[in-house]
Amino acid sequence: MASAFVRRVEAREAVVAIIGLGYVGLPLLLAFHKRGFRTAGFDIDPEKIEKLEAGRSYIHHIAPERIAELVGSGRCRLTTDYSRLSEVDAILICVPTPLTTYRDPDMSFVVATAEAIAPHLRPGQLVTLESTTYPMTSEDLLAAILERGSGLKAGRDFAIAYSPEREDPGNPDFDTTTIPKVVGADQVPAGDMAEALYAPVASRVVRVPSMRTAEAVKLTENVFRAVNIALVNELKVIFDQMGIDVFEVIDAAKTKPFGFMPFYPGPGIGGHCIPVDPFYLTWKAREFGIHTRFIELAGEINSAMPQWVVARLVEALSDRLEKPIRGARILVVGLAYKKNVDDLRESPSLVLMEMLQERGAVVDYYDPYVPVMRRTRKHGELEGRCSVAWDEEELARYDAALIATDHDGIDFEALVRRVPLVVDSRGATRSLSPELQARVVRA
Repeated sequence: MASAFVRRVEAREAVVAIIGLGYVGLPLLLAFHKRGFRTAGFDIDPEKIEKLEAGRSYIHHIAPERIAELVGSGRCRLTTDYSRLSEVDAILICVPTPLTTYRDPDMSFVVATAEAIAPHLRPGQLVTLESTTYPMTSEDLLAAILERGSGLKAGRDFAIAYSPEREDPGNPDFDTTTIPKVVGADQVPAGDMAEALYAPVASRVVRVPSMRTAEAVKLTENVFRAVNIALVNELKVIFDQMGIDVFEVIDAAKTKPFGFMPFYPGPGIGGHCIPVDPFYLTWKAREFGIHTRFIELAGEINSAMPQWVVARLVEALSDRLEKPIRGARILVVGLAYKKNVDDLRESPSLVLMEMLQERGAVVDYYDPYVPVMRRTRKHGELEGRCSVAWDEEELARYDAALIATDHDGIDFEALVRRVPLVVDSRGATRSLSPELQARVVRA
């Protein structure tokens, strides 16, 4: 099984299917296409398929020209019909793995996808899970569903592996093809197949001895980030009371050439990974009688940041403008969870908007990457809201502006000059003159 698969990959005869054409799946599809593979893109959302077939991109940092070339090449099939999976050699699963209301793993997308694959699975195929998850998902959940639904045996009839996604949307320095790819499989032939598949599209393949090890790698990467962001968020609150600018501290500390890595505070944490992934490990650890105190404390600190930012805004409105939050006109600047992308997943800006509205404020937003707010899992009531225009007259209508995302290209100097009060949660105004910075409240 392995040798035939590897030969097809090396000859570029293998057909690679990507299931889930979002922020992870679509770049992966484009990467395999770029390396000369025939590909197939699957998604349960027919609107995504229609847009792609029309040569349109629904992800800001992926240019429409790349989609048009993909579709026009004749080497990619885009469909919602999972029966076509029997025609491919490799099936890569890139579906969401969110949390439930109680911060438990929501595996419904993985389960539904596995159940959709199973009837069409054939001998010799490789199935790889890329979605972030807890250790032992691939062996205990995914493999079991595929075996039960297909009548085939993992390791004997088909291969299964895990390779965690490492996408960083909008990062100009790294993309799918320049980031090392971790792969793990429980049988050597499956590992050989996964390594051969990813080698042409990754800068380097890092092979680990098992699927559970690969699953743990992804969680470790994001726990590391969550804990360090929580640390600087806590330092921000402490230093604020001492009259110390945490950004100045971090910029000076990072000049040390060893033993320090800079992380920066903000109004909360967003994206799919950092707010979600650590709790997958927390949930699984409970099965082994382990309480993940460090991880949960970091989650509490990061989750509390929106409340602290709003409290700073309310306090500044009262102290500087002698105005209550109820009835105040507030402009939230930046809706995406990080700068220069249109990604709203778990964005703290959405939490901030809802918190301000609950306190009686009249809230609008400005974001050049999000002209109209899309539906999100937790904030459906905000769907359809539109970004305001960016001009002096519009800005002058607001009592205060809250900088929640520091997109490049936003004229923060104009914002500070036109709005009576600006609360900066990202350090976006640090380059302004001392005179203008005196009008800004750090949060």
